[in-house]
Amino acid sequence: MIDAELPPPVWVDTPARLAALAADLSHQPLIAVDTESNSLHAYRERVCLIQFSTADTDYIVDPLALPDLSPLSAPLAKPVIEKIFHAAEYDLICLRRDFGWQINSLFDTMIAARTLGWQQMGLAALLEAYFGVKVNKRHQRADWGARPLTADQLAYARLDTHYLIPLREKLTRDLRAKGCWPEAREAFERLSRLNGNAIPAPAAFDPESFWRISGARDLTPRQAAALRELFIYREDIARRHDRPPFKVMSEATLLALAQAAPATLDELKPIPGMTDGQIRRHGAQLLQAISRGRKAHAPRPPAQERHDNDVLERYETLRRWRKQRAQERGVESDVIVPREVLWEIALNPPQAPADLAAVAGFGPVRRAKYGEEIIRALREMK
Repeated sequence: MIDAELPPPVWVDTPARLAALAADLSHQPLIAVDTESNSLHAYRERVCLIQFSTADTDYIVDPLALPDLSPLSAPLAKPVIEKIFHAAEYDLICLRRDFGWQINSLFDTMIAARTLGWQQMGLAALLEAYFGVKVNKRHQRADWGARPLTADQLAYARLDTHYLIPLREKLTRDLRAKGCWPEAREAFERLSRLNGNAIPAPAAFDPESFWRISGARDLTPRQAAALRELFIYREDIARRHDRPPFKVMSEATLLALAQAAPATLDELKPIPGMTDGQIRRHGAQLLQAISRGRKAHAPRPPAQERHDNDVLERYETLRRWRKQRAQERGVESDVIVPREVLWEIALNPPQAPADLAAVAGFGPVRRAKYGEEIIRALREMK
C-alpha cells in the first residue's frame, strides 16, 4: 500500500546519512521506532530494517548496508527522549541482541491499548480506529533480508512508525480520561527495566533441547533417543541451508517419526508431513538418524520444577482473584498483575501490604490499587 499524500521515507544506507539521522534524533522529544527481521527466512534471524519517525520525517535504516550503527545508541539511550513502539518487547530483544542497545524511556501503544481494554490491539486495528487508515498486511511475512525491497514493502514498513507519535497522543488522552494513565506509565517503566532481557539471547544449539518438543516426555526411552537424533539432523540441515528449522521439518513430524521408527523408505510414506519431496530429500538420512537412535544411550529427561501444594493453592487463589478483577474492568488478566508477579507472591506470601514492596515488577501504583485485595484473598483461603 502506498499513500500518495506522504513524501517518500528517507532511506539510510550510508555512514553520512546515518550521522544525519543520529543528529536529528538527538534533538527530538519523541521518536517512533520499529524493526523488521527475517525470522521466517533464515537459520539465525537478524534485524533487517529499522524504522524511525519524528514529527516531521520518516526514516528507514538498512542495517545490512551499514557495518556500524553505534551513532544511534546515544539518542536511543537518552532518558529525555521518549521512544514509542507498538508491542515493544520483541523489538527490544532484537535490538539488544544485534546491536547491544539500551533503550530508555518507552511508550508502548499496545500496552496502552490493553490498559484501556481494547479487544483488538494490533497496530492495524488501532490505526483504522483512530485515523481511518487501512494497512495491507500481506508483507508481514516478507523476507526483509532480501534486496532490493519493493516500493510496497517500504510503504508498509514506514506505516509501522508514521502514525505512532499521534497515536501516542490519542492513547494518552484516553488513558488520562479513564484514570488509567498511572497504571500504564508503570507498565512502561517496567518494560524499560526489562529492556530486551526478558528472553535471553539465543545460545549455541543444545541437542538436549529436543525435550521441549510437545509430547517428547511421553516417549519410550528408545523413541526419545531417536527423536534426539532426528532433532540434531534437522538442525544441521537448517544451519547448512540457512533456513529456519521449522521450514525443514515440523516438530510434529519429528515426533511421529520417532514414535513410528520406520526402517524403510516405504514406511516413511504414511507419516504426517512426509511428502514425496521430503522423502526424496531427507528419507535416507532420517532412517540413518533413527537407526543411530536405536543404538544410542537412552537420554533422561531433565528434572521439571515442581511447587508444593501450598504454593499451587496460593497461585490458583490469586489467579482466580485476578481473573475476576480483569472481568470487572474489561481487560486481559495480566493488565491487572503480570503472571510472574503472581508466582512470586505465591512463592513468598506477604503478611501485610508493605511486604509487597519487595516483589519485583509490582510497582507502587498496582500495590496501592490491589495490595489490600491480594492480602485479603490469601487470608481468606486459610
